Amino acid sequence: PIETPSPQEHGLDFQRLLDASAYKEMFRQDMIRWGEEKRHMDPGFFCRAAVEGALQPVWVVSDTRRLSDVEWFRDAYGDVVQTVRVVATEETRKRRNWVFVTGVDDAESECGLDQGVAFDWVITNDGDKVALGKQLEMLVQSLHRNL
Repeated sequence: PIETPSPQEHGLDFQRLLDASAYKEMFRQDMIRWGEEKRHMDPGFFCRAAVEGALQPVWVVSDTRRLSDVEWFRDAYGDVVQTVRVVATEETRKRRNWVFVTGVDDAESECGLDQGVAFDWVITNDGDKVALGKQLEMLVQSLHRNL
């Protein structure tokens, strides 16, 4: 994920922050605040951290959250950047134990890419493994053609 430096700097259990646990929720607002401070000082901080040392011909940079992140990658790498948005219905998200939290889930860190980005790919992940597999296969085939 693009914001991985935050947990290490604060002595948090990174793996537990990846799930939907109460542990993550205890630190979520603090992580958002920390991330906003870093972005205010240096908008490319997390983007550079995400690609540091990457040598593969294809990178998957997960968890970009803001238009400035997408713009940074497009400015740095141009037309080779492919944007992918993964969507699920609110009902599916609730079945996965997501609960809306005012001040967190309506903040830029959660919905900053809901407008202003023309995604190259939109993948639907509502629990249909066959449909998800087909969508991902199309994406992978496209990436292979462009190598």
